[in-house]
Amino acid sequence: MGLSHLGIFHTVIGVAAIIAAIISLIRRGKIDLSQLSGKIYFYGTLVTSLTALGLSSVKGVNPGHILALLIVILISVAYYLYAKKTGNNRSRFIENFFLTFSFFLSLIPTVNETFNRIPVGHPLANGPQDPLIGKTLLVLFVLFVIGSILQFRKQKSINKVV
Repeated sequence: MGLSHLGIFHTVIGVAAIIAAIISLIRRGKIDLSQLSGKIYFYGTLVTSLTALGLSSVKGVNPGHILALLIVILISVAYYLYAKKTGNNRSRFIENFFLTFSFFLSLIPTVNETFNRIPVGHPLANGPQDPLIGKTLLVLFVLFVIGSILQFRKQKSINKVV
């Protein structure tokens, strides 16, 4: 597979963050920063995005760097809303959406790298333009849209109760 030490660290932390997000989404219907799984997602994603800036086979700034910076901005704003705008209000809609959107964006390079590396010697895909990657990302995008709608509806009902 040929991963550097930074690449291995990046991958391990990134996998932990993705697992934490999935656990949080299944248990709570959102990435909940008040729970351990939400905290692991936040800090793991922050570290993974920042280490991604040091990983590139191309010189200079590339789309992967821009994506990593966008993810850092999304989770930082979500954390700010969580910490400073407490209570069940409109801020929760943005917080939930930004965290879920950051998770979806994190899956783009994850799917690409995984499908182009595994299984070793006979990867599932032959580059980022492979139709399998496109179809997988389309399914994940549809799940993201459906999940976002469900989160919005759930938060709307929570806000009405309080």
